[in-house]
Amino acid sequence: MNDSKDVSQLSGPRYIAIEGPIGVGKTSLAKRLAESFNSDLVLEQPSENPFLERFYRNRGDGALPTQLFFLFQRARQIEAIRQSDLFSPVRIADFLLEKDRLFAELNLDGNEFALYEQIYENLELNPPDPDLVIYLQAPPDVLMRRVASRGLSYESSIQVSYLERLGEAYARFFYAYNSAPLLIVNAAVIDPIHRESDYQELLQAIYRTKRGRHFFNSAIETID
Repeated sequence: MNDSKDVSQLSGPRYIAIEGPIGVGKTSLAKRLAESFNSDLVLEQPSENPFLERFYRNRGDGALPTQLFFLFQRARQIEAIRQSDLFSPVRIADFLLEKDRLFAELNLDGNEFALYEQIYENLELNPPDPDLVIYLQAPPDVLMRRVASRGLSYESSIQVSYLERLGEAYARFFYAYNSAPLLIVNAAVIDPIHRESDYQELLQAIYRTKRGRHFFNSAIETID
């Protein structure tokens, strides 16, 4: 898919993180933005987690090793970003390290979460703040359809109740988030992957978002 405009040489964010619940389209958008910006791409690799399928079948079984595997994986990726030159090239990631704790709080019991917190603190992580965070939102029924359409075996056991809880956790997290400029996108209404006009409008919103919190809903953009 060719973009109508080459934005790789324009002045804009050098490190963009895309976040949102399962199935909302983080990775697809990250890949398309990486093409537009001619940037490095830093992606989560859920298929590498050997505990994930067991966790989705029964969230009480395997939650801790699933979470710790993701924590170590994300920590390695963030450390590679932190140690490299953030001014060149542009980097696009489909996760924030801080969201790891969001999933830990949601999925671990009290004792497991206390152990997770100890491990997290001992890692002494110091993730760089993105120049822009794009938070993709969609209701649970939309997420459920998109998850089902992917046809991934390890996601076949995901239930809509879990996506509801996850969406609520993300809403709480980003309600208090102020570490970077935030662009909140209604991903249930716009389709920047398959609709070129939506993608071009989103690109312009990315360049306009220099500070604060912005809400993007296709042609409508508001500032909080």
